[in-house]
Amino acid sequence: MAVTSFQDLPLADRDREWDGAAAEKRVRAWADAQDEPNAKYRDAHVWYDADAKDNFTAYKLLIADVVDGRLTAVPRGFFAAAAVMQGSRGGVDLPAKDRDRVKSHLAKYYAKLGDTPPWED
Repeated sequence: MAVTSFQDLPLADRDREWDGAAAEKRVRAWADAQDEPNAKYRDAHVWYDADAKDNFTAYKLLIADVVDGRLTAVPRGFFAAAAVMQGSRGGVDLPAKDRDRVKSHLAKYYAKLGDTPPWED
């Protein structure tokens, strides 16, 4: 199990729409990961199962999309990931040891926006 390294991706506009399924397709194409995931694909997610890294289903908490040909963190994407970490949509099944690191990763994007993540309110 692994939390991805913080990539300090550029931020999309705060009001940019978030469609996770569409972003997933664009990220796969951008990363040239049509057949199996790779490091570029991994960078768009916050967590993945390192023991199954060759399976797309091993990747969770997509927070990025491709904007103008560049991988970009989308605020509504990481807001959705933060909500899932708080139990929204049934939560996410992650090892307890990774939860704080995932929240720390997401909190860095909140800080870039000048915001506070929901678990710090």
